Amino acid sequence: MTKQDAPAELNLDLFGERAEQAPEEIEDGKARVQTPDRRQVELRAVDLESLLEPDHRARFVWGYVERQDLSALYDKIKARGSAPGRRAIDPKILFALWLYATLEGVGSGREINRLCQEHDAYRWICGGVTVNYHAVNDFRSNNEKLLDELLSKNVAVLASIGVITLKQVAQDGVRVRASAGASSLKRRERLGKHLRLAQQLVAQLKERAAEDPGEASRKALAARERAAREMQRRIELALAQMPEAEETLARNRRDPKDARVSTTDAQARRMKMADGGFRPAYNVQYAVDCDSQVVVGVDVVNTGADQQQMAPMVEQVEKRVGRAPEHWLVDGGFVSHEQINAVANKTTVLAPVPEAKPRKTNKDDDNRTPPPPGSEFEPRKGDSQAVKAWRQRMSQEDAKALYRKRAATIECVNAQARNRGLQQFRVRGQLKARAVALLHALAHNVMRMMTLAPTELGAAMA
Repeated sequence: MTKQDAPAELNLDLFGERAEQAPEEIEDGKARVQTPDRRQVELRAVDLESLLEPDHRARFVWGYVERQDLSALYDKIKARGSAPGRRAIDPKILFALWLYATLEGVGSGREINRLCQEHDAYRWICGGVTVNYHAVNDFRSNNEKLLDELLSKNVAVLASIGVITLKQVAQDGVRVRASAGASSLKRRERLGKHLRLAQQLVAQLKERAAEDPGEASRKALAARERAAREMQRRIELALAQMPEAEETLARNRRDPKDARVSTTDAQARRMKMADGGFRPAYNVQYAVDCDSQVVVGVDVVNTGADQQQMAPMVEQVEKRVGRAPEHWLVDGGFVSHEQINAVANKTTVLAPVPEAKPRKTNKDDDNRTPPPPGSEFEPRKGDSQAVKAWRQRMSQEDAKALYRKRAATIECVNAQARNRGLQQFRVRGQLKARAVALLHALAHNVMRMMTLAPTELGAAMA
């Protein structure tokens, strides 16, 4: 068949464009144009290396990952030498995918799996290796300890080259919704009732499966029994967490009977969110070096209040860097005499002093006189030496000037984490939630490294 005899949809020239119609088919005065033909097959010779520009952030993420010690993950791989078995996905690929996805605000393993097929940056990281969302999710969920060690190494290296000074470190907490709904929060009485119902359902399904000989119905009953057992297991986990929740309320002088635990994520706690509603959530704690804005401490607790979180974070930063910071900046939610005394021999606390409350001048008179200005900085009866020093320190202008760095650093880091998707956890359990928080800290530090020490840090970590 010649070119002229070919059908119109196959009438192509050598360059893959639609050939012009024969002169006899063109109407007089009608414009001749090249129309699109999206059914034609194109063969492109493109290598993955040329997909990204030289300064793309995915390249820097991969350069950082290549220098990390992931030997603990390689030791778990069973496919070795000439032994049978399928090759495992390189852990560096999974780590780099999560770091880059966190920077891009992607927190779902299924979404990463889709982007690895469609997005050039994710395809470049994979380098032709096929990944699946199971492997991606397992890496994040099962490596909380490794991520913590990587953050310690990252902080230690930055401190050794002078990027982190630890002159001032700011700490703050941000409440992040758990992977559970508000309706999953139940009191002890309701949990006991649901547990009895679940146990009865499991027993009934067992009896029906034994009586029904049909294979199809047995499979359906087995599926229902597995679901009932899972429900029973989650309720039992919630009941196991109930004493801790009741103890927390009692410590805060509230009725322990009001304690509620989620049947979806038993380790989450009922917290008041920014919109005023109450939902299952975790309290993510970050500590940030003020001069470099590098995250030096991470923790995830299931207590909504920040009052008991200062001393543990100071100890964590001291272990990571080898020394405590000179000044520790926190807001009023962290202030307690017990915590100030606990860190007095390690760092200098800069925190607002609560205003003095008006007092009655006469026991029989309800009128209250306002306290004189600056009276909150005066020593009180029962104050320790550390608390007295803190009150006096916060009355001075130089301490107030240093304290102003808190909002400009830790609040900025919290906002960036929110913008990168730290709005709600997609995992369940405190350890898995901490792994997500550690990924956000590492991703944030990678971006700071690009600005502060791209060359020096690479040489130091090689």
